[in-house]
Amino acid sequence: MKYKETHEYTEKGVRYMKCQSGCCYISVGENTTAVRCSREVNAAIYKMFPEDNKPTKVKTGRPAGWHWMAEFVDKDGTVYHKGVEQPKLFGTLPVTKVKPKRMVKRRSQEEILLAREAEKKAVLKKEFKKQKDFLNHRM
Repeated sequence: MKYKETHEYTEKGVRYMKCQSGCCYISVGENTTAVRCSREVNAAIYKMFPEDNKPTKVKTGRPAGWHWMAEFVDKDGTVYHKGVEQPKLFGTLPVTKVKPKRMVKRRSQEEILLAREAEKKAVLKKEFKKQKDFLNHRM
């Protein structure tokens, strides 16, 4: 098998070789032709077995923070008070309507800087008007 040539050096009798991705140096033996660091090995494992690495979180269909609500009625009619099930009230109350979360658009760095400049400009304009009124004897 042909390996790409990597940089190596010897320091205090210990041979060091650059890993194949080129991110770090690893101490190796005299007969070593190539080396891989743990980062590379882990990346290769994740590529080989992608289904094992996915989180297995089961969604309940309830909104975020439902267990903090004073009263929450699930789709099946189960009633919860502060996250604790109330079996006596099963099916007696209407299902809680959940409002969809309003997505807030985040400003980019450029938009933030433009807004800052506009504020500074407005302050300067106001100060200029005050000075102009003072000079024209309008106080």
